[in-house]
Amino acid sequence: MSKANISYKNERVIVYVDGFNLYFGIKEAGFLNCKWLDLQKLALNLLRPNQELMQVKYFTSRVSNNPDKQKRQTSFIEALGTTGVKIYYGHYQSSKAECKKCGSIWSTYNEKMTDVNIATQMIMDAYEDNYDMAMLISGDSDLVPPIRAIHDTFSGKRVFVAFPPKRMNSSISNVAKGFIVIGRKKLIESQLSLEITKSDGITIRKPVEWL
Repeated sequence: MSKANISYKNERVIVYVDGFNLYFGIKEAGFLNCKWLDLQKLALNLLRPNQELMQVKYFTSRVSNNPDKQKRQTSFIEALGTTGVKIYYGHYQSSKAECKKCGSIWSTYNEKMTDVNIATQMIMDAYEDNYDMAMLISGDSDLVPPIRAIHDTFSGKRVFVAFPPKRMNSSISNVAKGFIVIGRKKLIESQLSLEITKSDGITIRKPVEWL
C-alpha cells in the first residue's frame, strides 16, 4: 500500500489540570515568575505532533481567607477565562487545629473536592469517547484509582501524567501510561500576556507579586 493511501488519525487529548497541585509545585520549586500560566499554551507545548488538543479543564477552589490572595487568584482565573479553558470549582474549607502540648487552637484551610471533580470528568469523558488520551497535570496520589479504572474499563484509552515541579510520585507513575515532569523551560514558554483585555473592555494585569 502506498503512503498516499494511508490515513493518519491524530490522538485526541483532553488536559485536566489540578490547580492547587500545580500552583504549589511551582511555588515550592521557586519558579515564582511562572505562576501567570497560559494553560492552553502549556497544553499545546506538551503535545506531540500527532496529537490534537480537544479541551483544557482546570480544577480549583476559591481562596477565602486572604484578600490579597483572593485578588491574585481572581485575576488569574479571569485571564484563563479569555483563553477557552473550562473551569471547575471545589470548596476551600476551614477547620480547627489544636496543639496537643499547649492547647492553642487556630484555623487551617484545605481544598476539597478537586480530586473527585477531576476523576468524575476523566471518567465521563472516557465514557462519552471525548478523548483517546487524558493528560493529567497533577501529582495527587488520590487520583490513582480513577486512572486504574479508566485503563481497566476503556480499551484503547490511556492516562498520561505531566507532573508539576516537585510533585512527582511513583504511585501515579506506576499506573500511568507514560509521564513527564514539567520543567521551568516549558513554564516560561507558556506565560500569559502581562496585560489582557477582556471582551467587556476591562484589562487584567499580571499581579506585581508574580513578576
